Amino acid sequence: MEAYALLIASTLNAGTVLAIAALGLLINEKAGIVNLGAEGMMLCAAIAGFATVVHTGSDSLGFVAGLAAGALLAAVFGGLVIWLNTNQYATGLALSLFGAGFSAFAGIGYVQAKIPERPSFAVPFLSDIPLVGPALFRQHPLVYLTMAFVAGLIWFLYRTRSGLVLRSVGENPESAHALGYPVRWIRLGAVVVGGALCGLAGAYISIVYTPLWTEGMVAGKGWIALALTTFATWRPARVLLGAYLFGGVTMLQFHLQGMGVEMPSQFLTMLPYLATIVVLALISRNPRWIRINMPASIGRPFYPGT
Repeated sequence: MEAYALLIASTLNAGTVLAIAALGLLINEKAGIVNLGAEGMMLCAAIAGFATVVHTGSDSLGFVAGLAAGALLAAVFGGLVIWLNTNQYATGLALSLFGAGFSAFAGIGYVQAKIPERPSFAVPFLSDIPLVGPALFRQHPLVYLTMAFVAGLIWFLYRTRSGLVLRSVGENPESAHALGYPVRWIRLGAVVVGGALCGLAGAYISIVYTPLWTEGMVAGKGWIALALTTFATWRPARVLLGAYLFGGVTMLQFHLQGMGVEMPSQFLTMLPYLATIVVLALISRNPRWIRINMPASIGRPFYPGT
């Protein structure tokens, strides 16, 4: 029973990383912008957050540093694709490559560094419930904040005027511009917020999920988060469920190894990516379903006055 509780707890922990990043990318895409630079932003935020905790001992400042790093890189990306109309896909790939290289360079002096011992978190009384307590109520507060953020994002997107404007910019920016909305600034705001969330996910990896720094430690999670937005058909609640699904697949490899299942480690390591490919292949069999839910102007540049 303890093994199953540990699997559930680790699934929530791993899924939180994917959920935070994917929700940021979802906000981008709701505004019509595709950012393929999530992996690079998460890596830069991971080293920024880790280095901040090493020097200050404060997790809070580490998360702020991660948010700032992600937001800064996203702002540069937004300036290029929104005002200079560079290709969104090429610019995102360039950002991802830049983030991987820059984080490796900046993190050279932190490979052997250690951060203070992680405090244990537990919800009073609930954490003592057999099986359920260790599985659900001994998580980092950010796990629960992510769940609350999903509820808040659903309310914002579908119950507020600002959310309606954001979605209209992603559906038909020309009409939104004709109504007097500053389409470019709205898109930039969405890109910066999305980048900040990717940065928070990166900082969570190096501060909580795996409290250390190694080159390339994000290990493809940014790409999985990008795939999650399509898997969830741009719905926040489905993003959260999908993140836990992929988180569970990720942690299953360690669970199987702990149970003594004799399988090549390389096969177990590729399980999350294999699951991503399978899910996307299944979804792509129904292009009409994707087309109905996908923002109509996603990836398309906007030229005011044309």
